[in-house]
Amino acid sequence: MLIHEDRLFPADPETRTVARRLYGEVRDLPIVSPHGHTDPAWYALNEPFPDPARLFVVPDHYVFRMLYSQGVSLESLGVPTVDGSPVETDPRAIWRRFAENYHLFRGTPTRMWLDHAFATLFDIEERLSAATADATYDRIAERLVEPAYRPRALFERFDIEVIATTESPLDDLRHHQAIAASGWGGRVVTAYRPDPVVDPDFHGFRDNLEAFGALTGCDVSTFAGYLDAHRARRAFFKAHGATSTDHGHPTAATADLSPVEAEALYHRVHAGAVSATDAELFRAQMLTEMAAMSLDDGLVMQIHPGSFRNHNPQLFARFGRDKGADIPTRTDYVHALKPLLDRFGNEPSLSVILFTLDETAYSRELAPLAGHYPALRLGPAWWFYDSPEGMRRYRELVTETAGFYNTVGFNDDTRAFPSIPARHDVARRVDCAYLAELVVTHRLDEDEAAELAHDLAYGLAKKAYRL
Repeated sequence: MLIHEDRLFPADPETRTVARRLYGEVRDLPIVSPHGHTDPAWYALNEPFPDPARLFVVPDHYVFRMLYSQGVSLESLGVPTVDGSPVETDPRAIWRRFAENYHLFRGTPTRMWLDHAFATLFDIEERLSAATADATYDRIAERLVEPAYRPRALFERFDIEVIATTESPLDDLRHHQAIAASGWGGRVVTAYRPDPVVDPDFHGFRDNLEAFGALTGCDVSTFAGYLDAHRARRAFFKAHGATSTDHGHPTAATADLSPVEAEALYHRVHAGAVSATDAELFRAQMLTEMAAMSLDDGLVMQIHPGSFRNHNPQLFARFGRDKGADIPTRTDYVHALKPLLDRFGNEPSLSVILFTLDETAYSRELAPLAGHYPALRLGPAWWFYDSPEGMRRYRELVTETAGFYNTVGFNDDTRAFPSIPARHDVARRVDCAYLAELVVTHRLDEDEAAELAHDLAYGLAKKAYRL
């Protein structure tokens, strides 16, 4: 079998038996996917996925970053270039290159997701390799032309209750409008990701500001007008289903400047005369401003700092953002979040979900913070650490101080649509394995573990994201 029914369950027979029972209670729950990066055009247009390579390889940095690390060029994998210069366009050639290097994924979560999709979606029983590349390609390609493999049909097959995409404040949300107008019953919501007009280091920031003002009709030459522009776009996003905002800052720094100081800082930022110190301070101030807006409009706030984005400058120049070169950094939360928490941390109606790439911060900083402040909840470590080992460590690090109910269940961060059910299945298995150990060591009764398994797989995400 390509995937084993007992994968990720404990080796100990007694514990494995409990894990199986718990998993049986949650394996078929609907999927709630509140933090993702799938393309809303898939659901709006409902066109067939073009070929296996552009379904599994070309859009997924989890796949091509591993291949790149072993010397496989992104051009040879069909990843588009910024300037439109030629790349491989033969999908079978891309697939063969992927298959020839499939051994590189041994032991990785990516391998589990891919094997799960191959087995459950396409009835493939043989491991992908150079020898099986063409047969596997043909099987997948044959299925992709069938109506049952179009995005909306797969959405329903996966039993996705709701999925959130993530858009820039400059996005017109036309695909979300088309989904709503189509009469289709699938729930696809947007999330407000203001980085392009909040981060002075974002490529094209000054042009983005001007577009922001033109789009909203607000005078973004003043800080008050700029904040009004955010309020207008947040309301627009909320009208199209948004329940959350998403902030990917380099650090967790927050600030609470006086109105005079904030206006002076914004004037420098707007004029383009901004130092690295000013850029960091402006991002910090804007996290606090976004928290204030969330308190007013009810949007859940997600903060996932600590990524050195586009660490590879040559790759960024040639292929653009999000090409697998976002590298984790050490992150301070206790001091960095204090200005925001001093102002809003005791507000139970505010919901701020914290993510991290720095695992060491979970037990030392994040769990104690979330275990105290009513406004805080913990997102999982699975943005980068979305491995069974990382999931297990997360539970061990945070449960002691934050418990289960100051966390928000599972959030998949997928860009490859077929991996969504695979990712949720991995999370459900790992959580059931963890809970089973609590049962056999008499720290939980099994009825409690069953209730927790349901909450971790489904209930906590719905509640945290107000879905």
